[in-house]
Amino acid sequence: MKKDKSANAALPATDVDKSKVRAMHRPKAEADAADGRERRQRVQAAETCLAVLKALARLGGRASLTAIGAAVDESPAKVHRYLASLMAEGLVEQDRGGTQYALGREAIHVGLAAMRQSDPIRMAEPALLHLRESLQVTSFVAVMGNMGPTIVRFEEPSLPITVNVRVGSVMSMLWSATGRTFFAFAEPQAEVDALLAQELAAASPERRRLLHAAHPLDQLRSEIRMAGCAAIKDLNLPGISAVAAPLFDYNGHVVAVLCALGASGGFDPDPQGRIAAAVCEEARSVSISLGYRT
Repeated sequence: MKKDKSANAALPATDVDKSKVRAMHRPKAEADAADGRERRQRVQAAETCLAVLKALARLGGRASLTAIGAAVDESPAKVHRYLASLMAEGLVEQDRGGTQYALGREAIHVGLAAMRQSDPIRMAEPALLHLRESLQVTSFVAVMGNMGPTIVRFEEPSLPITVNVRVGSVMSMLWSATGRTFFAFAEPQAEVDALLAQELAAASPERRRLLHAAHPLDQLRSEIRMAGCAAIKDLNLPGISAVAAPLFDYNGHVVAVLCALGASGGFDPDPQGRIAAAVCEEARSVSISLGYRT
């Protein structure tokens, strides 16, 4: 009888079958592994590409290759490859001298589309709800109207307090936390200055004594900016305290004010207190959503 010279002759039938199965599956396993590596590489490349684009935006929209490389902690040669890909898609362009890179027309289109969706009132709605639920306070958003700070969105807790303000109410520029926030953080405006002058002239002696004698508005602005928010107690409405913080857009302009208020007996208006911290944090989050960078 002739001996079988094949490699599998000495193996039991079951081992031969297993060997064939392994041989059949090896190419598929290797292909799957290769696909996985390729996918990971594509993801990493996309992440690096986006990091380069965001770094260019943070650098003011125009920067040198060296500056971009330092911002993303990558070599200029590697960054150049990603910039070339971004230029091919119109997201980045290079000046004629070849020393500077700038955001391209497609990046501008993306930015404009994002800006059109940056509605401060809509963006602030989750913040209003969170303040209402977490602190059980009344919360609202106000914008600057023709007659002064005007409430445009209003949320009340499950046990609302009785206050004579609603959507459409115009707040005092000088004696409300909302008005003081606009006054302290917004750029000077003739209309605002006129309202402040009117309210200051009409103020009672008791209220005037609450302000600095020689420089009432300058001192008040400085104090509010230092605190990061405006806080009042029993000043605009008897028995009501409030804390307000500004909402900034991508240009750093105040576009609205976020305010929380409650009955003075259970509402701590301390600018360093828990409520003020929560209002400031929510305002900061909304501002970031609107494109603001500190």
